[in-house]
Amino acid sequence: MSNLMLSISGCRGVLGETMTPEVAARFAGAFGAMLVERASGRMVTVVLGRDGRRGSEMVKSAAAAGLMGAGCRVIDLGVAMTPSTAVMTDAVGRGLQNPAGGGVACPDGSVAGMMVTASHNPQNWCGLKCLLAEGGEHGSAACAPPADLAGAIIARFERGDTGRASWSGVGAIETDESACEEHVDRVMEAMEMSGMCELPSSLGEGIKVTLDSVNASGVEGGRLFLESVGCDEILHLGSESTGIFPHPPEPTAENLTLPGGLCDAVRGAGCDSGFAQDPDADRLAIVDEKGRYIGEEYTLALGALALLEGTGARGSDRVLVTNLSTSRMLDDVAAAHGARVVRTPVGEAHVVAAMKRLAAEGKTVVCGGEGNGGLIWPRVTYVRDSLSSMAMILWLMSPGGGGRGRKRTVNELVQSLPRYAIEKRKVELTRRESAEAAVEKIAKGFASQRVDRQDGAWVDFVTGPRAGKAWLHVRASNTEPIMRLIAEAPSATEAQAILSEAEHVIGNGR
Repeated sequence: MSNLMLSISGCRGVLGETMTPEVAARFAGAFGAMLVERASGRMVTVVLGRDGRRGSEMVKSAAAAGLMGAGCRVIDLGVAMTPSTAVMTDAVGRGLQNPAGGGVACPDGSVAGMMVTASHNPQNWCGLKCLLAEGGEHGSAACAPPADLAGAIIARFERGDTGRASWSGVGAIETDESACEEHVDRVMEAMEMSGMCELPSSLGEGIKVTLDSVNASGVEGGRLFLESVGCDEILHLGSESTGIFPHPPEPTAENLTLPGGLCDAVRGAGCDSGFAQDPDADRLAIVDEKGRYIGEEYTLALGALALLEGTGARGSDRVLVTNLSTSRMLDDVAAAHGARVVRTPVGEAHVVAAMKRLAAEGKTVVCGGEGNGGLIWPRVTYVRDSLSSMAMILWLMSPGGGGRGRKRTVNELVQSLPRYAIEKRKVELTRRESAEAAVEKIAKGFASQRVDRQDGAWVDFVTGPRAGKAWLHVRASNTEPIMRLIAEAPSATEAQAILSEAEHVIGNGR
């Protein structure tokens, strides 16, 4: 039997094994009990969405029961993208705090969100992801609670402290089917209000797109967005809303180059680009006009390029936030526009926390994200968002956007960025306790370079022939007795050489 995975993002397990109705109700109840406690016993509203995969409705129903049993009011969105659920959490928060409009999202814990999803995990997995509304200028729902609160939720779950409201305090449930429209409107408004585009509805004119939504939550929202920006033609794969994935759902090269898949469809239909969402539609992968998969690392780099060029933001206080394992393409894009990159430990919650902290310090946070196809545009929401990513790529291509009067190809955009190769390896440990010693060896072995110890050891090469061109990240796995080694350099050969050097430094006495 598989293990139930508990982390800062929530819980995941295999349906019928570790993810059961009892587990879903208990975890949601633990989350609800924590929310009610934070709100000093007041009724808390939880916005609940699901990614549409087969089995997610059962998990959603159990989660709704757990939340109501803890004394929460539940707003059921039905099938919705994770970023749509976050947008609705913001909208509900503002509405409850100031029904007349114009308020900020609730900072007092009276509104939260929960997403039923296992992200890119295989068909038989499902899970629960927690969202908190914590206040912000444009959007406010964090993808996950801070580490201390996530730990508190897990501790409650493990000891069965789910909260038991009396008959008069049990929550109710209501439905709201406006999540897609609210999300698309938010992206369109953000493009207009940021100065990127006076008429977002014409951005897609002359552009033909293929979209793969893997029959999951992005089906309705992805199509509505592409129609809203006026794309000339939309070829929609994985659009049946059956919850049965037509191929392995992670938007990787291996899965999108399968016969009859997105890459073939883009070539066959002569499209200008192809977009692939994962089941909860927070990640986006891109295929160019020749049907070539360009890699998820480009989603964030190109998104940042569009925002730096298109929003008119100026000044040395502009920052972009990403984790330590994301491509240095982002640093190159930032440097070319007089901005800088702040790096965090791996994990979306860490990126979002840094974005909010920097914004509170008065910095202009242009965007954040991770190199897995996840762009976070705070004007829309503090969650990775495939619709915001599509908006950025279309803006760069469009004659009415970054094309400045002519249509640019995806390949042209890719060629405008420096090219790097990321390589990965695993090093087995005799015991997990050896991980810290291995990290110490890396820090000492590469002491002549800049070493960041936020998350294992991240080595930024600042001297020698690799200066400004390469990095190495060595960190312990959270689930296995292994070290994860990741290196980036101008070529795969150079990146592999760095990994070999790191393995030698760690040595055999592990």
